[in-house]
Amino acid sequence: MLLEQIETASQYIKDKTGQFKPEFGIILGTGLGALVKDIDISFSISYSDIPGFPVSTVESHSGKLIFGELSGKRVVCMQGRFHYYEGYTMQQVVFPVRVMKWLGIHTLLVSNACGSLNPEYKISDLMIIKDHISLFLPQNPLTGQHFPEFGDRFPDMSEVYDNILVERAADIAKANSITTHTGVYVSVTGPQLETRSEYRILRQLGGDVVGMSTVPEVIAARQMNMRCFGLSVITDIGIPETLEKAELSKIIAAAQAAEPGMTLIMKELLTYL
Repeated sequence: MLLEQIETASQYIKDKTGQFKPEFGIILGTGLGALVKDIDISFSISYSDIPGFPVSTVESHSGKLIFGELSGKRVVCMQGRFHYYEGYTMQQVVFPVRVMKWLGIHTLLVSNACGSLNPEYKISDLMIIKDHISLFLPQNPLTGQHFPEFGDRFPDMSEVYDNILVERAADIAKANSITTHTGVYVSVTGPQLETRSEYRILRQLGGDVVGMSTVPEVIAARQMNMRCFGLSVITDIGIPETLEKAELSKIIAAAQAAEPGMTLIMKELLTYL
């Protein structure tokens, strides 16, 4: 039973971390693991050691749960996430977020690498997510048996990403001269990248960037009444007229180039919480 699996995993983690009680959860995306270097680490647990936890199979996703302090706040950080395209169910993809809630998390900060649909965005720019469009349908982390312990069966999604955090992040970026946009993230299943025609359609739908993660975790977090903040790094350009072949090495390099700015925003944002 899912609830029992969550309780078992969270109890295992509590036994390993003792009196450490995190309040903020962080999920690091492709090529964005360096934030961990700024955490005053108290505990590190491999995903493979946690009962019921999936294991990262994607290159650049380390697969560790990091506990410590960042900007004076107690955090638990996922160094590597899970994707639907890896063969996991949506319930498995969001399992760590459910466990975080059981550990006491009330705010979730999520990062990802993505492709730009907006011609004004450049490689290694950052985008603060103000809203999203989910194209994972018919897959959804809330389908199937409903557990009242998670929250509402039909959770409201009119303000998925906390407006106050969105505004503060934009102010932080401006004050530190970090090139940042505010826009809409479109989620797709992947793992293939989009065709020229698909990029056109996604832009027409209102998307500014497209990626293969984030939305399932945020949906689950909002159901459990967590505050959510999302930050995307532009790692490739999906403009049909100028489309170039994407390469993983270039994507990771672009993410790493943007990482200092992302890290600063995340760290500064925590000081407000």
